[in-house]
Amino acid sequence: MSKIFLIFGHYDQNSFNAAIRETFVKKAQDKGHKIDIVDLYKEKFNPVYAGEKPDEIVLDHRRRIEECDTIVLIAPIWNFRMPAIVEGWIDKVLAPPWAFRFKQLWGNYGYPIGNLKNKKAIIFCTYGSPRLAITTFFLNLPIRRLKRGVFHMCGIYNIVYRRYFAVPFVSDAQRKKFLIDVENTVNNI
Repeated sequence: MSKIFLIFGHYDQNSFNAAIRETFVKKAQDKGHKIDIVDLYKEKFNPVYAGEKPDEIVLDHRRRIEECDTIVLIAPIWNFRMPAIVEGWIDKVLAPPWAFRFKQLWGNYGYPIGNLKNKKAIIFCTYGSPRLAITTFFLNLPIRRLKRGVFHMCGIYNIVYRRYFAVPFVSDAQRKKFLIDVENTVNNI
């Protein structure tokens, strides 16, 4: 049994992202996992970071992450990144020195030391574009940024990244296949 901290980042409770969330939660609960869900839009999370100290909401999310085994992100990819509310959550919650710190080598050079090494991450992203456009023309920028620029910095290398392409244009049968993939992902936790 795992403790899962799930961040949901879509404004529409009838979206395919919401279907991913519902499928994941139901399957995970059926398997005996404990789920702690944060719905950023529903909770009106303030994504603006202006250098302030962490507020009680950020500190609460950090405590909940400390108690979990797996962090799950569910969000669409818009303009090669997650929605601003999710990006702001990353900036505020997965920030140094809590999530990582830098070890200085010499001068301005150093490398990150992640503080969340014992965690796993699962990322579910939906795209409006077809796979070929993302992987060929845009060189998988969202996946590389999330893996290397966010989770690797925090010390998380056990990452499962599931992508669902051309979601607005695929058939219902294809969407059902996507949701079966979500269930299969839960089976491998």
